[in-house]
Amino acid sequence: MNHIEAIRAIENKISADPRSAYSFQLSSEQTRSEFLKRVLDDELKSAQLDIRNRIRDEFEAAGPLETLFADEEITEIIVNGFNNIWFEKGGQLFSFEDQFASQVSYQNFISRMLSQAQVVVSKENPIAQSVYRNFRLHYIDSELTRSEGHICFRRHPESPWTLDKLMDNNFVSPAQVTILKNIINKHKNFLVIGGTGSGKTSLLNALLNELPKNERCVIIEDTPELKLPNRVSAKLLTKENSFDQKIVFDQSMLVKNALRMRPDRIIMGEIRAQEAKDFLMALSTGHLGSFGSLHAASPSQALIRLEMLIQWGASQWGLVAIRRLIQMSLDYIISVQRTESGERKLAGIYKICSLEETGFIVESVLP
Repeated sequence: MNHIEAIRAIENKISADPRSAYSFQLSSEQTRSEFLKRVLDDELKSAQLDIRNRIRDEFEAAGPLETLFADEEITEIIVNGFNNIWFEKGGQLFSFEDQFASQVSYQNFISRMLSQAQVVVSKENPIAQSVYRNFRLHYIDSELTRSEGHICFRRHPESPWTLDKLMDNNFVSPAQVTILKNIINKHKNFLVIGGTGSGKTSLLNALLNELPKNERCVIIEDTPELKLPNRVSAKLLTKENSFDQKIVFDQSMLVKNALRMRPDRIIMGEIRAQEAKDFLMALSTGHLGSFGSLHAASPSQALIRLEMLIQWGASQWGLVAIRRLIQMSLDYIISVQRTESGERKLAGIYKICSLEETGFIVESVLP
């Protein structure tokens, strides 16, 4: 009997018992846990050690995902159902041969995961974003998938990226590092752009690592991915996932509060909505050396997206006013990309030179 068959047999035995860990007839969570432990101890006495550990993982931990969590070279894990697991390694996606034993087992893992991540999912709130172990967690419930819940885990590195580490991984060249350090030291404002999984967060963390120890930056994020560069800096996280939340603490509100926290620089993990207006307004009023990231494939696309996001937050503004705000606020656009082979690279550093009637003049500054 393999571990999947063994797990299903144990599930059937537990579910048939009136004291089942899958029922609500037990008096407390502790009682259910003790009952499950006794059943596992009885059933696994004669099993081999590796099979025994794998079965315990199914009922008490993350099941088949434990193997993937332990592999530090895996950067992303995607779960589309109990028997549909994928992982990213070396920039490429691979199907995982193991699976949860059943939909019931998968749903029990989801319940444990959400509890440990301290988020609540319901029909009214079917999406959750949080941190699970050392991964950024994004979960979409069956209310929206119309099948099983879908999970995406993105690994947070144990130690933050530095420009030297990025150079060792061929992400940047020595000449590019010199330009990046110059942009940071001269307190220029910039955006890091690129697609999903292209390395934007890695580069932001590396650039944060270049900040002086006595400069206070306030980091604004939806989920904690950026590392504080020093002890004087602070981080603000959005808060939206609550049943009775009367006020939504979105990134726009956090930017306004950051201005009252004596920041030398304001860092935004990702600009994705109307907070673009508040962020650029803050940059235009003297918070030099600030930066953030934006999903875009090229500098021209990034500027068009930025115009649209600012207009979302200030619909009464005309295009000329919006473009002048961008011109006053931003100095550079730094583009990263993921190649077809899965390699992540800095693709270009661009200076916003001027604003003409036809739009922005942007020039590459790479040697």
